[in-house]
Amino acid sequence: MAPTPHGEVGFLRRVLIVGAVAALALVAWYLVDVLLLVFGAVLIAVLLRALADPIAHRTPLSETWALIPATLGILLVVGLAVWLLGAEVRAQVAELVERLPDAWRSFEERLGATDLGERIISRAQDAAPGGGSVVSGLAGVVTSFVGGLADFLLIVFGGLYLAVQPELYRRGILLLFPAGGSRERIAGTLDASGEALRLWLLGQLVSMTFLFVLTGLGLWAIGVPAALALALLAGLAQFVPLLGPIVAAVPALLIALSEGWQTALWTLLLYVAIQQVESNIITPLVQRQAVSLPPAVTLFAVVAFGLLFGPLGILFATPLAVVAMVAIKRLWVRDTLGESTELPGE
Repeated sequence: MAPTPHGEVGFLRRVLIVGAVAALALVAWYLVDVLLLVFGAVLIAVLLRALADPIAHRTPLSETWALIPATLGILLVVGLAVWLLGAEVRAQVAELVERLPDAWRSFEERLGATDLGERIISRAQDAAPGGGSVVSGLAGVVTSFVGGLADFLLIVFGGLYLAVQPELYRRGILLLFPAGGSRERIAGTLDASGEALRLWLLGQLVSMTFLFVLTGLGLWAIGVPAALALALLAGLAQFVPLLGPIVAAVPALLIALSEGWQTALWTLLLYVAIQQVESNIITPLVQRQAVSLPPAVTLFAVVAFGLLFGPLGILFATPLAVVAMVAIKRLWVRDTLGESTELPGE
């Protein structure tokens, strides 16, 4: 039987839809860095709304106007921290930068490999496209710094715009889906993802603060130079769980090693002890009120998103895993399979 004109139109429509979806997927892949910056802006917006909503509920201010005191509060805290600790942190960061080369040379001498650093740099330059040189390497560092600063400003201002009118962008996303059950499911998933990100961010802030305080006190007690700067690095690195604390421990161990093996051993024990406290006490207490993400999922999320998307993927791996977990639980486990599962905040 020959296909009817109506059947041919339906088949052509389905082919066009499949082609359009494939084209959108290809464009999204090429624009993945931009999409990750958008996700970073979403995190900023979620944080601002998390601070603004309690203000709006307790004052006559609307949700939009409540963003002003929330933003000013963040700037006040940052400014106060800079005023109280800025001079000390700058001095200790300068001391850290000054001491790290000597600490590395001491590490090489203890290993009996005085050209270890040169060999690592040489291998890195050989692996780089075109071999690389000192001038091109310096230009690459400057370019990366400028690009990173531009990305940071883009994320911050994008987050401000998203926080001012979140419902506008939410409605725009929902209009991409058919009206009815599908749109309602997507709306519920967006709301659940936003709540999960809010709880995760608040939990991360608590963990980062604890890590900063414990590391600073411990390094100061041991007598490691630049303790405040190293503690600040440890607190910020906690934003990338599992991998971040390991990276933050390397400069601390190098500085401690320059003071002697005993200091290095105490520093290593300190970082291991703090990680045990953070993993077994702080994180469970925080996750009880926030988002419980299994450590194995976090680890493989960091590896997978890092391989797929590079440094930005590593930075945003955990919140991306949180969103993926919520979407799977809501759209697949609960709505498709009909199984009962708990979502963050419920």
